[in-house]
Amino acid sequence: MKNNNRSEKKNPILEVENLNVSYGKIKALHGVSFQVYNGEIVSLLGSNGAGKTTTLNAISGVIPTQGGNINFMGENLVGIKAHKIVKKGIVHVPEGRHIFPELTVEENLRIAGYLFSHADEKKLLSERMDYVYSLFPRLKERMRQMGGTLSGGEQQMLAISRALITGGDVLLLDEPSMGIAPRLVEEIFETIFTISKSGQTILLVEQNAMMAMEISDYCYVLETGSIAFEGVSKALMENDAIARAYLGESL
Repeated sequence: MKNNNRSEKKNPILEVENLNVSYGKIKALHGVSFQVYNGEIVSLLGSNGAGKTTTLNAISGVIPTQGGNINFMGENLVGIKAHKIVKKGIVHVPEGRHIFPELTVEENLRIAGYLFSHADEKKLLSERMDYVYSLFPRLKERMRQMGGTLSGGEQQMLAISRALITGGDVLLLDEPSMGIAPRLVEEIFETIFTISKSGQTILLVEQNAMMAMEISDYCYVLETGSIAFEGVSKALMENDAIARAYLGESL
């Protein structure tokens, strides 16, 4: 767990204010507000259906909102198309990974380099390719292998790497442990923590509350579309009553 003091920080890099999202007549989010500061890992926790994935989808422009603001570096992102949000610096690794199964590992990564259009940026793309291969050596070993033939854990490594290639300021990770063999889950979380230590800001949605809190600076707990509790990770981990009430488990 990182040692983080929010009181010493200035303006958040990402601030969600009174966010409302509905699916038809069903209100998925109502009045959700939270902040993410530069260099933090912030976790959104809660049971299934609490609104965690909906929150990430709203931030990345995948779904429309019905009220509230999503401020990124002082700019309101509401109404901006998803591909333009990526260019602004928010990159989303969705639940289920969504790699290109019929492309090789290297081709999947190079697709993320579409933002690098100028000749002088090709070197930067090469440097980022080397960086993600250093984070996940087994991807380098499988660089000519089709994405669809990778294990679930390897596909998650590829999805995270593809996002890192873009060089986004904020990385949104949705359920990185889902569908992954237990032996690889710890490795992926250790790498997420390593990525954060390099200065990368991360907003993490994860069903495995314990593992998420172990690497997070700050946590928000969602319950039926609203923030039920927030606090530094250590405080949440030490409060067994909150864990039982809001996360459905004892820590």
